[in-house]
Amino acid sequence: MHLSKKAEYALRATINLGIATEVGRVTVSGAELAEANRLPLKFVERILQELREAGLVETHRGKFGGYALAKPASEIGIGQLVRLMDGRLAPICCASENAYQPCTCPDEAHCGLRMLMIDVRNAIAGILDRYTVAQVVEVTLRKMRRDGIVPPFATINSYESVDTPPKSKADPADGFLAGLSQLATLTHNPDEHDSF
Repeated sequence: MHLSKKAEYALRATINLGIATEVGRVTVSGAELAEANRLPLKFVERILQELREAGLVETHRGKFGGYALAKPASEIGIGQLVRLMDGRLAPICCASENAYQPCTCPDEAHCGLRMLMIDVRNAIAGILDRYTVAQVVEVTLRKMRRDGIVPPFATINSYESVDTPPKSKADPADGFLAGLSQLATLTHNPDEHDSF
């Protein structure tokens, strides 16, 4: 599976709208979302329009208007967002469950490549469909608090910042599932749970 830029930007924007909600922001402008993600404003606005048409994002007019999630982040699945933007999760169309198209293989039912790609699709869907925007937001904010980073859209006064050098490569310990398991540990030990 290759995540398109459109899907990546839609995920980033949606997660950031979830973060904004958690830090007390009712709405966020398109310009703020684009700036927080270092993305082109016009592209972000087109994606936000698609998310609005799908009922995931809403707009508010007026002086303090902007974008907000149209429903709770806990009801927005990561797999749902990827499918909305990219169509399918399967690496090849004949292995797709929702966007199936026949391939050129003469015996699709016995094609080893197709069988392998069905398993790849199932593994990807198994992860993306298991988690919601709320869970990603929660793990992200937890890691930001741990590292002393001010979350996007939070007021600096309400958050203590510590200078932490950025990491240069992907560390498996910094993955979402690792963060989620750390969060699960804290859920069992509520005395250790940080607050904003």
